[in-house]
Amino acid sequence: MPDGIGFATKPALALAMIHRALEAEMPFAWVAADSVYGVGDIEMALRRARKGYVLGVNANSPFNSWIGKPPVAGTAAQIADDLDPTAWQRLSAGNGTKGERLHDWAYLELADLEAAEDDEGLSGLWTRGLLIRRHLTDGELAFFSTCCPAGTPIKTLVRVEGHRWAIEDGFETAKTELGLDHNETRSWHGWHRHVSLVMLAFAMLAAIRHKANGIDPRKRGLTIKAIAHR
Repeated sequence: MPDGIGFATKPALALAMIHRALEAEMPFAWVAADSVYGVGDIEMALRRARKGYVLGVNANSPFNSWIGKPPVAGTAAQIADDLDPTAWQRLSAGNGTKGERLHDWAYLELADLEAAEDDEGLSGLWTRGLLIRRHLTDGELAFFSTCCPAGTPIKTLVRVEGHRWAIEDGFETAKTELGLDHNETRSWHGWHRHVSLVMLAFAMLAAIRHKANGIDPRKRGLTIKAIAHR
């Protein structure tokens, strides 16, 4: 391993990735993550950059509303228990292997913040909130801290959270179809080269599939060959 490379937790790795994306001016509007990554430094970095987020939190994470919003205070689980039945609505987080991934969702706006409070060069009103997902069969709950432009509908937040499934499915496909985790490299550079080549191949296949999906099925085979040769 190169000098200066040491152990880093998943939240620290994610925060470094976010900072690199911001410094490179990579265009992105949202970040979604599960509760493994926490909401401390990652949440602060995204809020200061005014990037929307849907970040998983634990059931015992505390939340409270500010002036101008309905009074809410307590842990995420306590808030969910106190919700009126009418607060829930059934929404799809996107297509899965068995069709629409339906859950019951509730969204509470907790505070409105001016973007200029974190960066004088920014403007606009942003809303911090709590998004709650309830499983249809066993009632299992999941909780998410959110920040988004004021007026963002719950459907958008649900769709952002649902993208995590597609990302995880993409990594699983890269492992099973292209051997992302099938390597016996014994060096830092060898491992990086293997992963980079696999992800490049995966990106190429994704691009071919995207183009092929918009082609007349009768011409698809010939056109895919043409795309692959480019």
